[in-house]
Amino acid sequence: MTAYVDKPGETGGGMAADAVGSADGCGRDAVTREVCRGTGRLLRAMNFSVVNELVLANGRRADIAAISAAGDIWIVEVKSCFDDLRVDAKWPEYREFCDALFFAVNPGFPVDVLPADTGLILADRYGGEIVRQAPEHRLVAARRKAVTLRYARAAAFTLQAFTDPSLENS
Repeated sequence: MTAYVDKPGETGGGMAADAVGSADGCGRDAVTREVCRGTGRLLRAMNFSVVNELVLANGRRADIAAISAAGDIWIVEVKSCFDDLRVDAKWPEYREFCDALFFAVNPGFPVDVLPADTGLILADRYGGEIVRQAPEHRLVAARRKAVTLRYARAAAFTLQAFTDPSLENS
């Protein structure tokens, strides 16, 4: 990871101001975007492909879903501040759709409040690092196939939207 100072050409304020965990939507959204970006870069460097906002079969939306070249499925729940964690009780429902569940937070986040039975990624807008590996709970074959198919379709729809932005999501 790098310092909080913006590089030339980057937009938005540094994470230092947002890391305090301001309750306003703009600050939380900015931190979430930056942590997602850095986490995505980390996972890509680890040879995972990444889809953001993957809707799971139970209707929940995973912030980040990633699949390794070997087919390992990770879900990463991004938290922008303590209040974001406190009001969100949905994250345990992601476990049944992944081999490993992580939280990703910015370096200023109070990590001692995160569940110890999940992995931990610290990330800023430039990259991230795994601070605590997630316990593995392997998916059964049928669930793995269903999640992988859902992932592939989401990735294809995203790619198609970039190549033809006039299409509506259906």
